[in-house]
Formats: sequence, structure tokens, C-alpha cells
Amino acid sequence: MSKIELTNMCMIYDNINNKVLVQNRIKSWKGISFPGGHIEDGESIVESTIREIREETGLTVYDLEACGVIYWYNDETKEKYFVFNFRTDNFSGNLIEKTDEGEVFWVDKDSLQELDLAEGFKERLPMFFENTYSEGFGIWNKHTSSKLRLL
Repeated sequence: MSKIELTNMCMIYDNINNKVLVQNRIKSWKGISFPGGHIEDGESIVESTIREIREETGLTVYDLEACGVIYWYNDETKEKYFVFNFRTDNFSGNLIEKTDEGEVFWVDKDSLQELDLAEGFKERLPMFFENTYSEGFGIWNKHTSSKLRLL
């Protein structure tokens, strides 16, 4: 049986100020990305996203809009890694500026791509900003990684 890992990510945006909330990750997948994390056994995808956002940012998000799934397949080990992507502009609470996952801060949406983004994060951004793509797919193994294709 192959290993399947389920994760989530959420873009929280502020349309009034043209900003998005990012996290400068210092553990796994280092660099700037949107906050998110793992889906626990017995937990729904949406509920896990709300939990992860609260843990990593201090904010409670509402009215999540699904904006695509990333699917990485390891063609050697047969492992599968999924990221369920969401976006929302509905949130409340007080921002925690730093957790053990890294700093969390608002950035201008238009300057996001100029930052030190996590590897492969830039290729995912169209899923969050456009209503064109529903899936990203890529193949990886210990020797190589294919470019993520947005479909």
C-alpha cells in the first residue's frame, strides 16, 4: 500500500489594502508561502484548514473557497502528496506574528513574487489568483522532480 499525505494551504487576502497573508516557513518547505499544514486522521479538509490557519496565524477564517488541488506522485516509492488549496477574505482575530513554523505577515499582493518564495510556490500562485486551474500535477523521486503542471 502506498503512503498518502494530505495537506492544506489557504490564501487569506485583504481586498481593501491589496494584501495577502504569508508565512516565512522555517521548518519543512522553507521560504515564503501561504499558511497551511497537515490534515489529521478523522478531520475534514475544510476543518483542518481552519485549524491550521488558527494555529499558525491566530486568525479564524470563514467561507473558504476551494481553488484547486496539488498532486505530487513519487514514481519510485508510489507515495502520493496532496495539497488542498483555499482562499478567503473572511477572517477575524488577532494576528500572531511568529510561531515555531515561522513569521507571519501581510505583503502587497503585487509584490509577492519578488519575495524569497518557497521552492515551487511561485508556480502555484495562478491557482490562488485566477479561476482557471483546478489541479496541479507533478512527479518526483529522490533523483528528479518534474515541473508542476497546472491543469
